[in-house]
This record gives sequence, structure tokens and C-alpha cells, in this order.
Amino acid sequence: MHASRRLGPSSGRGVVASALACLLLAACSPDDVSVEAHDLSAADRATCAALVDDLPDTLAGEQRRSVDPDDALGAAWGDPAYVLTCGVPEPTDYEPTAECSVIKGVGWYVSDDQLSDPGLDATPIALSLTPYVEVQVPSRYRTEGIDRALAELAPVLKEHLGEGLSCL
Repeated sequence: MHASRRLGPSSGRGVVASALACLLLAACSPDDVSVEAHDLSAADRATCAALVDDLPDTLAGEQRRSVDPDDALGAAWGDPAYVLTCGVPEPTDYEPTAECSVIKGVGWYVSDDQLSDPGLDATPIALSLTPYVEVQVPSRYRTEGIDRALAELAPVLKEHLGEGLSCL
């Protein structure tokens, strides 16, 4: 595993799609951040719910925000928001030889296109733990906040999640 691989300075499509879904539904407060739901087993749903309940009130210096729906298996911090979603599928471009950035014992996978362009939002996925968790990170936080945020999340992720995939 390559612990020195930095994720800092990748794609906001998830945040934009979530915001658009929120606007189209017109059921969420302007301050709520939409969190996408995924099909999960009852066990994974329970694991994710317990994880979300234990997530911190601040992340990389940003305050936690309300999410839509209220019972979403995710959380958000800051504006623009870091958005954590628990129970996401394995990325389609993952290969067993994929490189991860290991931060405080958690292997985070980021697609090559996001790694190569620090001006894009990034969506690291904690593939070394399961159910998988992704964190949408706005490009604004790529240089200063991404590694800090992922390091702050590591203890609670390791506490709640099981062993996932391996990456180099």
C-alpha cells in the first residue's frame, strides 16, 4: 500500500446530482444536503446506521449539517459540503491491483482521473472496509482538508465496519 500517495488538490457530479435531486423533490430545506440511498442488506443497513450515529459533529473544522432524508445513511459537513455515504457499491473501475491511499489504517481508493486533476472534486471510497463508504470532497478542500477529513473519519470507520477489499 502506498501511504505517501496524497489525495489532496477531484468531481462534484455526486454533489451536483444530489442538489438537483433535492431541488426537484422540493421537499428538503435549502440547508439540507441530499444523501443518495443504496440497496443494502438488513445487516449492512444496521451497520451504516450505527456508523452515522457515531460520526463527529465537526470534520476538518467544518460543522455537521442536516441531510435529506433525515434517516439517510450518510452525513454532511461544511459549505460546500463534505458528504459521506455509507453502503455505496464497489467502484466499477476497481482492480485488485489498484492503488489506495492508506490514511490511519483505512485504504481509500480514488479513480485515476480524479487523482490527476486537483481542480476536480474527489470521491474517495474506503474499500478496505465494508460496507463501503465514500466521501464526496469538494475541490476547495483538496489541498488543505481532504487528508485531515479522512484521518478524522478513520477511527469511527474502523470501529463500525468490517474488512473489505485489499489494494496496494
